[in-house]
Amino acid sequence: MTPFKTLLAAAAAFVALPAFAHDGVHVEDVYARSNGGIGGSGAVFLVVDNHQIEDDRLIGVTTDVAEKAELHTHKESADGVMQMMAVPEGFVIPANDSHALARGGDHIMLMGLKRELKDGDKFPLTLTFERAGEVTVEAVVDNARKEGEAGGDSMEHMNHDAAPAP
Repeated sequence: MTPFKTLLAAAAAFVALPAFAHDGVHVEDVYARSNGGIGGSGAVFLVVDNHQIEDDRLIGVTTDVAEKAELHTHKESADGVMQMMAVPEGFVIPANDSHALARGGDHIMLMGLKRELKDGDKFPLTLTFERAGEVTVEAVVDNARKEGEAGGDSMEHMNHDAAPAP
């Protein structure tokens, strides 16, 4: 192969790479906070990027650190009181867009903690999507994180891609 053809083939592969590297869903900045020890509760926050050409939906979550993990949200009642409630239908992740599970909004609720979650602890969390299927990520406990703060260098350990379901 001539040097020009080699360069041309490399350039074509480089241009095509992002299309293949970002198929499915991408989960980042996964962190947890807890409200107590064994038997207590906690929450997990993250960002899901959907690189599929169709909407997907986060429909379930499991983890071994709690008796129960549910998708939850906060909504304001007619009298102005914020209420937290389960969202059994899950969260839509728009095509070629993202959805943040963040404090004060959509999040993952951990109920009946099986162990105390201390700062720096890590645990697996399996997210189930309608199209992308199951994606397992690692949550890092960060009780000191302020709302809106990014996770810093720990993000590289929490990025996961999943191919679309057939």
